[in-house]
Amino acid sequence: MRLFSVFDAHCDTISRCWREYEGLDRNTGMISLERTAGFAQYCQFFALWTADGYTGYPVGGDSVERAYHVLLRCFQDQIARNAGKIVQCRTAQDAENAHRQGKAAAFLTVEGAELLGCDPARLDEAATAGVVGISLTWNHANALSGAHNDEPERGLSAVGKKFVAKMEKLDIIVDVSHLSEAGFWDVMEMANNPIIASHSNAKSVWNHTRNLTDEQITAIIRNQGVVGLNFYGGFVGGSLDLDAVRAHLDHILGLGGAANVALGGDWDGCDTIAALPSIDRLSHFYEYLICHGYSETVVCDLFYNNLMRVVSQR
Repeated sequence: MRLFSVFDAHCDTISRCWREYEGLDRNTGMISLERTAGFAQYCQFFALWTADGYTGYPVGGDSVERAYHVLLRCFQDQIARNAGKIVQCRTAQDAENAHRQGKAAAFLTVEGAELLGCDPARLDEAATAGVVGISLTWNHANALSGAHNDEPERGLSAVGKKFVAKMEKLDIIVDVSHLSEAGFWDVMEMANNPIIASHSNAKSVWNHTRNLTDEQITAIIRNQGVVGLNFYGGFVGGSLDLDAVRAHLDHILGLGGAANVALGGDWDGCDTIAALPSIDRLSHFYEYLICHGYSETVVCDLFYNNLMRVVSQR
């Protein structure tokens, strides 16, 4: 089995650790430090996420905004408890330093700007906490924009445009997964820095509102951003095996995206992961791609280099 590095653009493991009272080191979920110990190098975008009415909502009847602080403390606590194995990172250099020490690199993100009250003024607070990326919406429209399945015709509001502009000023990566298509194009008109779709697939392969059109993928390629392959069965479609995941990869590669596709597994954020029940099984996907004729360069770029390039450009 080859030794390889992993940089994944999306997991909900922190929310799961809070909800299930489990630790990052060893747990019954899809990501743990025990499961990732076999990777040559490991970097992960850890999202803070919750939503009104969701089972396990961290602060009961309180606000989603307060949930941000609850989940942030959970993230910080898990990093502190496992300081010998993982460190919070803000830059590519931080990750390189962590790897030299034999540690994994944890990058903090926010899924759904409602956790920050959709307030541009709170982005300073997020940047101070080390947030490196924010998806503007989750599955519900908010004050910034419509979402993929809720007011999909609505693009960025005036405050949404202020929010995006300030994110760029603070070098926080704009994540367009879950965003309405109208909002996506508004972001692309403003974007000076590479953007990401942290966990989205190709709509031409599987027609789901969470997936991206060819025009959107091509725009991300022109922007020098990345699309993170999502392994959730509902977005992969088809037979839910590695061939189905590969179809999305091939489509993005066919659009010229060899330098613009990454991993965005959606680990611990869904119940059906196509052919990969946990992150350690990425070894099977790696070998599968090599055996099907993909060059090590293409595979290593997918697994690590492309997302690290975007992080290094912050």
